Amino acid sequence: MTATAPALSTARATAFLPRLALVLAALLATLFTAASPATAHAALTASDPKDGAVVATAPAQVTLSFSEQVAMGDDSIRVLDPQGKRVDTGELRDMCSGNTVRYGTALHAGLPNGTYTVAWQAVSADSHPISGAFTFSIGAPSATDVTLPTAQAGGGPVGIAYGIARCAAYAGFTVLVGGAAFILLCWRRGAAERPLQKLVVRAWVTLTAATLAMLVLRTPYTGSGSFSDVFDLDGLRAVLQTKTGASLVSRLLLLGAAALFVAVLFGVYARRVAGHGPDEADRTERETDGPDQAAGSDEADGADGAERPDDTSDLTFGLAIGGAVVSGGIAATWALSEHASTGIQPGIAMPADILHLMAVATWLGGLAALLVALHKVPGIERAAVRRFSRVAFVSVLVLAVTGVYQSWRQLGSWSALTGTDYGQLLLLKIGLVAVLLGIAYVSRRWTARLADAPVDAAVVGSVGSVGQTPEDVSRETEPVPAPVPADPERAAQLARQRAARESALEKRVRDADPDRAGLRRSVLAEAAIAVILLAVTTVLTSTEPGRTVERETGRGSTATAVPDRAVKITLPFDTGGPNGKGSVRLELDPGRVGANTLHLWADSANGTPFDLPEIKVAFTLPAKDIGPLPLVPEQAAPGHWTASGVQLPLAGEWRIDVTVRTSDIDQTTVQKTVKIG
Repeated sequence: MTATAPALSTARATAFLPRLALVLAALLATLFTAASPATAHAALTASDPKDGAVVATAPAQVTLSFSEQVAMGDDSIRVLDPQGKRVDTGELRDMCSGNTVRYGTALHAGLPNGTYTVAWQAVSADSHPISGAFTFSIGAPSATDVTLPTAQAGGGPVGIAYGIARCAAYAGFTVLVGGAAFILLCWRRGAAERPLQKLVVRAWVTLTAATLAMLVLRTPYTGSGSFSDVFDLDGLRAVLQTKTGASLVSRLLLLGAAALFVAVLFGVYARRVAGHGPDEADRTERETDGPDQAAGSDEADGADGAERPDDTSDLTFGLAIGGAVVSGGIAATWALSEHASTGIQPGIAMPADILHLMAVATWLGGLAALLVALHKVPGIERAAVRRFSRVAFVSVLVLAVTGVYQSWRQLGSWSALTGTDYGQLLLLKIGLVAVLLGIAYVSRRWTARLADAPVDAAVVGSVGSVGQTPEDVSRETEPVPAPVPADPERAAQLARQRAARESALEKRVRDADPDRAGLRRSVLAEAAIAVILLAVTTVLTSTEPGRTVERETGRGSTATAVPDRAVKITLPFDTGGPNGKGSVRLELDPGRVGANTLHLWADSANGTPFDLPEIKVAFTLPAKDIGPLPLVPEQAAPGHWTASGVQLPLAGEWRIDVTVRTSDIDQTTVQKTVKIG
């Protein structure tokens, strides 16, 4: 609904919003510029043996190192021989120390030569499953019957079911919190309205059922991917010992407290509000809006109304505080187990994530409650719509501030905004929010007309007061109950006719005010966009953040050596002199520790062989302080140089510097880092 300031403050809000936009843009630019490395999904950073390595003798164990803490079990690392038989002991070794996250598994003794496959699976600290596989060889590579898995952990039908449960949980939380907030902050009389009661109760049921589904699906989601594992009690016990399992159980306990809150809201509180009647309930709500409106309402209600004690204020305050605590606790079950709990600044990120979720729920969930009220309860007071306008305005401000911070934290650079799936989904989410705000502006226009437009007396006289429901009309007329026919078919026919008449009367009352009908259509459009926005948000929370993707892309951009496959790189150069532009193609064969053969080809800018006066090469291993190891290759042909017996003593990230001279005074050095196994 309306995400703007109230009508009385429109001028100030209009002047304030451009300044706010400039401040947020400057803050976003500063944060992206000052971004520092961080992670969200864990990533495999090293292994021993390395991917594709050829070792002379069988290793005693296989170890894996990760960028952050992961959860692994005894079956998380499997080593298979060329025939697909497991050759590991099946016992996980925790080798973590300090900031080093390393796990391993022992291998059986006396393994024969051949190519072995390592398949691993883990759960990162942000609750998402990760997996991978690689090969190494003993003695020499061989044929293998093992096919490297291509499916990602958390995929397949189980992954789809788990994703649906996640989406349902977000939707249930949004409507539960937003519906209750709409009643307490905007329209207290709504606590006694059956449509709003159904909306909030169904949201509670949806969130509870989705949480239970996520709990039982967690074992197959992070493990085998088979639905049959939902009956694995040992797996469920293991899930309960994880951070995600503890968060889901905590959410279920908090939902028990939420059930008590809903019972009081639609029980004691609804009866008290209904006992006051709509006029007094509206007067009490106007008093909370400020002294100016309260004074006006006192004049309208008279001295007797001013003297009547309001026995709902204390209960309203208590429900508001209790509801905020419970909803904040439920939001924390997401913040403590997902992206906000890992990476940089978790102490700031988790409270910001809680505020973000609460703001989204208050805005979009309140929007759903307002839509139901406009459709099912035509007598909703116009003041309630204006109150929601103010609540939505504050929610959007909180949403914007926390969203900017979260975007910087998960992206870290402008390139990640367009170059990663996370960034593209974030752009889609921002676009949907912009569309939602545009429709909200239209809703604000309808709200202003509601505040000023009088109700047509002729319409009111024909269909009853807009503030009345069909039940109110029936109570005033007090018709004599019609006798029930003995024929069941006739009785059913009369019941259908009665329901049709009541539905028609409800529609006439609902459509009596054209401004209210226009507002209902615009709110319906907002709700449709909000549903899409929630779906995109759910996908976004399970997508690998841009920071991690870019870091892994940067790591993978270095040329990786594979046994019996040469390292091939191309280095453009420009010495700055005449005809100083060209490129050098370098080939290092076989590209591993020990003796290698080096070939260099120089090409001019037009692609012809470049017969350089001089070319030199140097190898450096910065991690071990080795080098530079200089090398002057011999010219084999115009534009082609070669060197044999190039010794690289250790594995690691080697930097290759190629110095090119195109004339007596024009010279430059270009470099590239390659991984030598």
